[in-house]
Formats: sequence, structure tokens, C-alpha cells
Amino acid sequence: MTAVDSLPSSLQPSVASTAAPNGRTLPQFVLTITCQDQVGIVHAVTEFLLAHEANINEHQQFDDTVHGLVHLRTAFTGPLELTHETLQRNFAPIAERFGMRYQIHDQTPPRLLVMVSKGGHCLNDLIFRWRAGGLGGEIALVVSNHEHLRPMAEAAGLPFIHIPVSPATKEEAEQRLLELVEEHDIDLVVLARYMQILSDDLCRALAGRAINIHHSFLPGFKGARPYHQAYERGVKLVGATAHYVTADLDEGPIIEQEVIRVDHSHDPRALSTVGQDAEALALSRAVRWHCEHRVLLEGSSTVVFR
Repeated sequence: MTAVDSLPSSLQPSVASTAAPNGRTLPQFVLTITCQDQVGIVHAVTEFLLAHEANINEHQQFDDTVHGLVHLRTAFTGPLELTHETLQRNFAPIAERFGMRYQIHDQTPPRLLVMVSKGGHCLNDLIFRWRAGGLGGEIALVVSNHEHLRPMAEAAGLPFIHIPVSPATKEEAEQRLLELVEEHDIDLVVLARYMQILSDDLCRALAGRAINIHHSFLPGFKGARPYHQAYERGVKLVGATAHYVTADLDEGPIIEQEVIRVDHSHDPRALSTVGQDAEALALSRAVRWHCEHRVLLEGSSTVVFR
């Protein structure tokens, strides 16, 4: 079974209202699963949801035949009294039986810490989508190694924290960042053109909960002045890659890539402008999909249920 259309009609995602008869909003949850392919997985999940009087709103599944794995994402609503704790406790025996790696999320929006340097195009785009309600998460604060973007953050009502970074203060700066993650209950760190290389220790501390945007497809033009390198090579496509942060620089699992066609008339400045558009689009999509629990990490790759 590989698609929603393959489900029996009684288990098809419902478009019913998420409001209870008394007008209160029904609790919403997302279940994600990865496990070895075997008979009975979907039946066990749907039987579990039925037993808890849950209503499936969206179901997506990917059968990885190369590795013999099944990846599943099911969004559902439940009765008013259904809690995250109850679901976690009652689903544990099923997960153990099938050897599942799983997570159950409630509707609480993830809290984001956005890191920037001097370029503001990605931050500006994230703020716009956040204020419009289309980001999927809540921006809690902005952290930067420069003061340039303080006015942008504070105009949006966001705390702005300046943490200077130098070779002598790098360890102290990274420790301060981890303290802010703890103090503000941060779920995801977003590197929105933050122009500092994170240490291996920090990358490991933030594994699976830090997203970076790279100025090209990976691998691509590395180092300084990437758009000048692209211009000199006469590129015909400008791209950007959003990926999870790992200790291997710019080698983390890819979440999204955006591409825009260019030609000989694009000088380095024009390429930079086009590239910034690609960066903002790829990053915002990656952040939203992560916040909506649509990204399942699997080794050096990802499964993205769009």
C-alpha cells in the first residue's frame, strides 16, 4: 500500500470540521512512523486511531523498497478529552511490536530561533510568513553576530540578541546560543544566512533541529563570492539548498531545493538578487515542512511528505 487512494473508503482522510458541536476546537495530532516493511502496519495504526475515536484528516505513506522501510505520516483529530500523553502511552506497545521509530505531535507550534548575520532577505521572508500565519512555527527570537538586522527584528516585535563571534570567543558564543535554546524552549534553530561555521560539538547538540540555507545546489560553488564564481562559469541555473545541519559542512540531509533559470544577461548583482529569491523560498518551505512534521530523517537523507 503506497498511497492514500489505496485505503478502504472507511479509512480515507476526512474533510470533516475540526470543531466540536459546542464550538470548541478538537485536538489535532500528527503521527510519524519509520519501520521495517511488514504486514499489518496500516491496520494496526488505523485500529489504534479508531479505538481512540480519532478522525484521519491526512494520510501519506512511502514504501522504500530499496531499504525495505515504510515511512508514514498521519494527521488526525480526536475527541476533546484525548491527550498527547494518552496517545504516547497507548501507542508504545504497538511501536514495540513492529519495531517502529515514531513520534506523536500535538498542535503546539514549534518555537524557532533564527540566526542571521548581515543579509536580511531570508529573515524578512520568514517574518512575513510568520506574521501571515503561514510558517507553521512561532519565531521566538533572532540571534546575530552583527547588529545590522536589529531594526528588522525589533520592528516585528522580536527580541534581538547580539552575540559577537571571534576565534577567541567562538566557544563562549556557542555556549550562549545553547543557553538561549534552553531558556526559550526552542524546537528549531534556523540559520537564515548566518555566516559562521558551527563547531562539531554544536552541530551534534542541535542534530535534527537546525536547518541551514546554502546559496547553491550541493555540491556547488563553495567559499567566498559564490555568485561571482557562478558568473565566471556562465551558469544557466541558480539554486539554493535547505538542509539539516551536521558536522560535515554543507553535507547534511537535504529538505528542499529551489532553482531559477538565468542566462548570459545576468551579471553578478542580478545573479545575487535571483539567488536570494531562491534562498528565501527554499528555506521557508523547509522550515514549514519541518514545523508541520512532514520531514522524516533517514540517515543522510530525508522523506518529505508535502
